Amino acid sequence: MLDVRRLRLLCDLSRLGTIAAVAQAHTYTASAVSQQLSALEREAGVALLERTGRRVTLTPAGNVLVEHAVTVLAALERTTAALAAVRSGLSGPLRIGAFPTAVRTLLPEALVELGRHHPGLELMVTELDPVDVPAALRERRLDVGLVHDYDVVPDSPDPALDATPLLDETVFLAVPARSAHTTLDDVRDAAWIVAGPGTLCHTATLRICGAAGFAPRARHQADDFATVLALVAANQGVSVVPALAAAQPPDGVRLIALPTRRRNRIAYRRGAAAHPAIAAFVTAIRARAGVSGLPSAPHTTRIIG
Repeated sequence: MLDVRRLRLLCDLSRLGTIAAVAQAHTYTASAVSQQLSALEREAGVALLERTGRRVTLTPAGNVLVEHAVTVLAALERTTAALAAVRSGLSGPLRIGAFPTAVRTLLPEALVELGRHHPGLELMVTELDPVDVPAALRERRLDVGLVHDYDVVPDSPDPALDATPLLDETVFLAVPARSAHTTLDDVRDAAWIVAGPGTLCHTATLRICGAAGFAPRARHQADDFATVLALVAANQGVSVVPALAAAQPPDGVRLIALPTRRRNRIAYRRGAAAHPAIAAFVTAIRARAGVSGLPSAPHTTRIIG
């Protein structure tokens, strides 16, 4: 019989590439991970790993087992969801991960609604950049998470996760209100306020500007969009912001709608969609997204094409 916990370790090794990274993700020692994987090989009766010095790679049999393990883990999630569905009432922890703009705009009222209808749920929110949410779901540090991508930075499907659409947003070029800028081409030589390297927003800004034929000249770095808009209002530069972050822009900011879209989704482990707690969260957050305040016409200039 194959041990499920060891199957998870093998899947993580396939994804992360090194035993050290797997150990760090699970707060194990590298030696403990190696021992568990060796035990899995004995259970499988076939070599799953090839070791060359300090390097470890999966054998063809290891890759086959990872492929089937994803299906097994999803089946276990569906089983857990089915058992939860026969209990009376929802209770216990629901660990939610979300990016900062969602934490400020969408989550508070959704949490209030969940608490009103399901007082037995222990709602626990962690603020995370969307690039960190998938790993937290796979490693079972989260039960559900809000993620997004941009049409200029599409996300790659993850076989271990499922997702349902939440909200598509317009992306805006934020410029000082008194500036004469009306297009991306107007700001190719301007100072820019960008997010930190490695974040999705930083990559999206580079892609948006690159498609317009230039690289942004970064003067300031800020990950919080409220800070970004305050700096724009102070005539410190221009930036790219999604609609949720610009629902109430400060005085001194003008928003120019770009053709780019940010696509928000609700993510969870594959097989967990029917879990009552996750289904309740999906219902609550989608209801809130349907009434979210987005930038109003007086603040915006629209660019077509």
